[in-house]
Amino acid sequence: MADTVGFIRKLPTDLVDSFKSTLDEVREADLLVHVVDISHPDFEEQFAVVEKTLTELECADKPSMIVFNKIDNYTFVKKDEDDLTPITKENLTLEDLKRTWMAKLNDNCIFISAREKTNVDELRDRLYAKVRELHVQKYPYNDFLYETE
Repeated sequence: MADTVGFIRKLPTDLVDSFKSTLDEVREADLLVHVVDISHPDFEEQFAVVEKTLTELECADKPSMIVFNKIDNYTFVKKDEDDLTPITKENLTLEDLKRTWMAKLNDNCIFISAREKTNVDELRDRLYAKVRELHVQKYPYNDFLYETE
């Protein structure tokens, strides 16, 4: 039902074969939950590496949800009001990032803090709804597991 798969850039060749069995689970999954450490300075690059890997595995079209974790640890550099230099990713507030990523991912993402339990209940509810939707699609006559509306 669940597994954790870590993607590593520039994986040493002697580890590739053992890692392939882990990647096979990605191919078999009904739902991918991509957890991103938003407090990491290169989280966007890490996100892109995972997306590229999913494309190479021919899994990019699988139902997925992006979970941006560690919002409690996110920091940014506030620009002075009279600073006319272009805004960089280091100058984006968490609210700016939320608007950007939610627009890009069609509201298929959530921002949480597992440590502070921020939005964890919403994450659980959204995951449950996605699993329910997938289950009903896959087993249309076996909906007794979920209350019908």
